[in-house]
This record gives sequence, C-alpha cells and structure tokens, in this order.
Amino acid sequence: MDDAVRSAPRRGPRPARQRIQRRALHGVLLLDKPVGLSSNDALQKAKWLLRAEKAGHTGTLDPLATGLLPLCFGAATKFSQVSLDADKAYRATLALGRTTTTGDAEGDVLQQRPVAVDRAAIEAACARFTGPISQLPPMHSALKRDGKALYEYARAGIEVEREPRQVTIHAIDIIDWQADTLVIDVRCSKGTYIRTLGQDIGEALGCGAHLSALRRTGSGPLRVADAVTLEQLAALDEAAREALLKPVDWLLSDWPCVALPEDEAGRFLTGLRRRVRLADAPAVRVYGPQPSAFLGSAHIASGELIADRLLSPVEVQGLIS
Repeated sequence: MDDAVRSAPRRGPRPARQRIQRRALHGVLLLDKPVGLSSNDALQKAKWLLRAEKAGHTGTLDPLATGLLPLCFGAATKFSQVSLDADKAYRATLALGRTTTTGDAEGDVLQQRPVAVDRAAIEAACARFTGPISQLPPMHSALKRDGKALYEYARAGIEVEREPRQVTIHAIDIIDWQADTLVIDVRCSKGTYIRTLGQDIGEALGCGAHLSALRRTGSGPLRVADAVTLEQLAALDEAAREALLKPVDWLLSDWPCVALPEDEAGRFLTGLRRRVRLADAPAVRVYGPQPSAFLGSAHIASGELIADRLLSPVEVQGLIS
C-alpha cells in the first residue's frame, strides 16, 4: 500500500452508531429464511427490524437451506417447543452419482459413480426409507457432544461416536427426476436429518448422492407460503411489520380451549391447580374472561387443570391492552 495513502488522516470523526430502542413485543413471525444465513443470523435481523427485546427461533436450518423458520417474540418464546416438536415438511434436491464429505454441496467430493437408475428403482428406494427408521446423526450437524457442536469436531478432522436415533418418515413424494437430479418432498418427524436421508437413498440406488438444495416447506400446520422474507420485512414500515405477527397462542391453535371465570383465572395464573368438569387432555390452551385473555398452556388429569407454561400478569395485560 502507498505510504501517503496509509498515513492519510481521517476526515472527521466516525458517525456514532444509532442506538435502537427495544420494546416488549409478543407474537409469532413466519420467516422465509434465505440461503447463506444461519438461523440465528436471520433471527437477529428480524429482531432488529422489529426492535424486539426478546426473540427465539423454533428449529435450526443450515445456512445452505431456505424456507420456513418460525420466530417467537416475547411471551411467545414460552411456547416455541410446540413448533420444535412438530412434524416437518421439506423439498430436497439430490445430486445423484456424487458423495461429499458433508453430505451436501458444501463438502469435497468423496466418490463419483455412474447413475444407472429408473423410476421403479427410485420409487423402491424411497419406499425403503418410509416409516420408522434409524438414522446416525451426521458429523456436520449442530447436535452437541460434551458442549460442542458436532460440526466443530468435523472441522477439526475429528469423528466422534454417535448414537443412532429413531425417526419417522411419513411420506416421500417424487416431484421431479432428470438424469442425475432427483427432487423429493419429505414429511417427517422432528429430528430427521434430510442430508442423511439423501445419502441413504443414494446408496440404495447404488450410485450415491448428496443434498444440493433444501427448503423447509412446513412445520406442523404452518406453511412457508404464509411466510415473509427479510427483504419484504425491511421494505415495510414499523406498523406493517408488527401487523405480520401472529398471536402468542397461534402455535397452540389446534389444541382444545379451556375458558375460566375471572376468579379462577387469577388463581390459575399463580400456578394453583383448578377443578374442572372436563375429560383428561395432554395439552390445552387456557383463557380468562372476556375480553378473552390467553393465560398459558396446561393439561387435565383426574378432573384437575394443571398449569404447564404460564404468562406473567404483565404479559397478559400487554396482550389485551
């Protein structure tokens, strides 16, 4: 570098970074995550655009994956596990004939084999991995071992022992197949590794495969068609951004509803069990009197309503004000 350029003085002080005034914001945003961003990076960008104090996502998507990433803000973070536990839907593109070190397009090619398959062979391979199956978590994954993600070991060239996990593939639909490219739609239980499924299908076909693209299209009843991109979110004014938030109880919308009178609602919010004339239920959403106020989640056992996750009185007031 030229010395005159290197020693040139700065023209005035650097502009001060504008401090964002955070606010308590409650609700669920369906984000369509772009390729190249980690789930946390996408969360932080949305959190900044909404000026939210507290937020979390409901299930990691790899940077190379796109699609549905439900984001929970404020009180909604208490119920993020509902989306984490839900079945998922993906559209996966497999590159047949090539295996890689990571099982996806980021890795180095390990082996190339000729692709000599037909539609019947593909259908048979997909059928073989439909239903309850055992999967070995890939080394290039966010699964933790002794406090470190497996991909950290993998980047250091270390392979650690992993326990197989049981998952369920509800359906595999063949969307397109041309030469060495196979596109499938997968509906599966939580915890399924689609890159592992792609590798297994490739081995069943005798040619190998890796995941060249992945898009999450659904999580439980949620669909990516209802999601918004970061670019769309940034183009809106603050009121329009906030209007995109779904209610705090939205993730529980298919659960049975229990309504309590005012005196019972107050006691329920303190964590006390309440007697109810209702059948046992593993999960219900609970509301106070009109105007209907969401109080939290509970279950019913032996005629008792037992709180699981409760909103604070301040959160309840913030939702109805």
